[in-house]
Amino acid sequence: MRRWYHMDAEGKVLGRLAVRIAVLLMGKDRPDYTPHVDTGAYVVVTNAEKVHLTGKKLKQKMYKRYSGYPGGLKERPAWVMLQKHPEDVVRLAVKRMLPRTKLGRKMLKKLKVYRGPDHPHTYAKPQSIELTN
Repeated sequence: MRRWYHMDAEGKVLGRLAVRIAVLLMGKDRPDYTPHVDTGAYVVVTNAEKVHLTGKKLKQKMYKRYSGYPGGLKERPAWVMLQKHPEDVVRLAVKRMLPRTKLGRKMLKKLKVYRGPDHPHTYAKPQSIELTN
């Protein structure tokens, strides 16, 4: 049976939070870690809207999407993303730290991110983890 962890993102720095989540998803915190086997845990992140960006990233960091068509590049600053889709900000930060393989995509499916403090995964009894700076 897989382990479940809960992390509260309120007031946490986005990059440090994403690194800790990526390690848990990959299973690198376990003694039986194997690079080609998914030994990671499920991670539930709450309060994604209250995550913190350091420096001038809130105004300068741009999230880009490209449709594949000429003129199809869409850019959105981090402050807009945090207002409209804070779950995507956390999910993208973690996704970019995982391997870009089939296994990495499988690991990303074990990440559950929620805007507010409530989540529907109480049945799994996730263990709370605090981020140490």
